[in-house]
Amino acid sequence: MEVELAGAPGWSQLSRDLIEVIFSKLPLRSLVRSAAVCRHWRTVVTDPSFPSPHRRRPWFFIYGHNNVSPHLNQAFAFDPDDSAAAWVPLRLPLCPPDYFSGSGGFFLATTSSSSLLVSPLPRSHLFHPTPPLSFPRSNPLVSVFAPGPKLLVVGGARLIGGLVDIEAPLATEIFDPSTDPSSWQLCPPLPHDFRSGNSSQWLSSALVSGRHFFVHGIYSSLISSFDLHLRSWSPVRLLRPPGVLFSFLLPSRSSTLLLAALATNPDASPSLFIWSVDSTSLAFDRIGAMPPEMLSQLFDGGADDDSRFASLKCVGLDGLVYVFNEDHSKAYPAAYCQVDGSTCTWRLVPSLPFPVNRFHKVIAFCSPVPLASLFPNFSLI
Repeated sequence: MEVELAGAPGWSQLSRDLIEVIFSKLPLRSLVRSAAVCRHWRTVVTDPSFPSPHRRRPWFFIYGHNNVSPHLNQAFAFDPDDSAAAWVPLRLPLCPPDYFSGSGGFFLATTSSSSLLVSPLPRSHLFHPTPPLSFPRSNPLVSVFAPGPKLLVVGGARLIGGLVDIEAPLATEIFDPSTDPSSWQLCPPLPHDFRSGNSSQWLSSALVSGRHFFVHGIYSSLISSFDLHLRSWSPVRLLRPPGVLFSFLLPSRSSTLLLAALATNPDASPSLFIWSVDSTSLAFDRIGAMPPEMLSQLFDGGADDDSRFASLKCVGLDGLVYVFNEDHSKAYPAAYCQVDGSTCTWRLVPSLPFPVNRFHKVIAFCSPVPLASLFPNFSLI
């Protein structure tokens, strides 16, 4: 309930500039609570010109899907800037999605292979449908880019009678509601080299400088980029540092990329390494490795049991790399690495809140959460 701060003369006498400075240093959930205190504070927080002197780090989202009992599905969000909140349970859509992801401050989901649902983060239960895709597909890569926002869908497996259609086009489609709110624009397809693994289960992706959308094979190490201005794909190349077993491509700050990979270690069991990658030349430089004791906390097993790493996944954004174990036996533990230049700082993520159900599929992604989306008057598209 909103009140006026008549009984708090100290706060009521603060200038708007000082209030903005104080509020800009708060995590998002604290800002929302502050906006509920009084009308004046809500006006400050919801003003489009509200400043943010420090860069808010993207949140980490986990969605657990149970194939047998949808009521066991769960979703959680983690704000690395809010040490007090740890994990935040999220409301789920009434109709469980087949596919769930997020990008650019939006949830992106499908309940059928031909339509896409969009919701502002973190309100995962308020979905708005887009027009049907030109080519139905399952588990595509999705991204949100500016100005707009606009939506990009790449690849994804097409199912016929429950089987993957190996002749399906590796379609690339863009939805721009400002120019055509009724249909998707069909673009050149994903290069044929990716046909053997053309869904988000086999591919990672990264949007660089708001223009180049990189697609990278987790196991094949093939890489190509889609130019959002020219609407064309670059030649397919190989990005595989020595010893890499499998890897995940992640966007970093400015025009660089990060590669998080499980790689062989001559003196021990495989380790998780971080490489900085030039987005033009694809030249790479190793900048860090997860501490062995931290890796052991996420993935138990014998020193020679490399199969324990089969459930390792990585997502990230803006120099923040999340590493997690999608196996239920460990209750989905995670850690993150903050990359600043050539310095890597590692932290364990707190455990998920009890109870954690058993999931048949775990989907994770990393995305910023716009402050405006936390208030009811937020406009979606």
